[in-house]
Amino acid sequence: MPNAVVTTGTFDGVHIGHQTIIDRLSELAQKHKGETVLITFHPHPRMVLHPDDHGLQLLNTQEEKIERLAKAGIDHLVILTFTKDFSRQTSLEYVRNILVNAIGTSKLVIGYNHHFGRNREGSFEHLKEYGPVYGFDVEEIPAQDIDHVNVSSTKIRNALLEGDVETANTYLDYPYQLVGEVIEGHRKGREIGFPTANLQVGESTKLIPGNGVYAVRVALEGQILKGMLNIGVRPTVSDALDRSIEVHLFDFEGDLYDKKLKVWLIQRLRDEKAFSSMEDLKTQLQQDQKKALDLLS
Repeated sequence: MPNAVVTTGTFDGVHIGHQTIIDRLSELAQKHKGETVLITFHPHPRMVLHPDDHGLQLLNTQEEKIERLAKAGIDHLVILTFTKDFSRQTSLEYVRNILVNAIGTSKLVIGYNHHFGRNREGSFEHLKEYGPVYGFDVEEIPAQDIDHVNVSSTKIRNALLEGDVETANTYLDYPYQLVGEVIEGHRKGREIGFPTANLQVGESTKLIPGNGVYAVRVALEGQILKGMLNIGVRPTVSDALDRSIEVHLFDFEGDLYDKKLKVWLIQRLRDEKAFSSMEDLKTQLQQDQKKALDLLS
């Protein structure tokens, strides 16, 4: 690839810190009449290296990450299949096999404290040694350039787990989303005039935000609808402790079973709580709906 300007990493969330790296990549590509290349991995390395105990809670599914990187303006996205054998490559083998022979890197841009190769042995210092030998320049985005936006994937995950979607959305620079299929529910909401769609999120590693009620926008078959979402155990109507994700769409009538919904979380309205009666729950839901409509208008 002529004048390939390359970066590499997991890029979970494709948040505003990642955008700093991507912007620099684009700037260099424009300056040197090259093309931007972003190398990432699938499945996530931790799923391969620690299959029974990876504890992953990812901000993006693979599909979402591809979509976000396309919007970020990357010319070429290279997704390498991460395997045990792949993880055993030394840092030198990775540079020679992937960056040089496969991609033809002319410039490499990495975030600070980037490590790669077997046991994460490779570092910026290694790359500075390999660069002159294999004919590429390497640039590290300084800590302060990423820190000035004060963001990391970990901070975003923590905000979401606390239900603070506003902070998470600010760091992401887009609304956090859940995508899933509508499955059979308990139909309790229908009895009080608030029918809900029970959403089954496809990927087990996708982070589900903290329990509570949220104002949301929902994409359904080309329409964008307003609604509210409950994440939690539905303590008023069930003794079970299984978490569910249920969305009520405003001004919508129709069958949603087996339909795919894309839900954008805009703001958390309140904690999930138990009510003494279904009538009390209905009164609260009416208040939630008014608040959500005010926020979404």
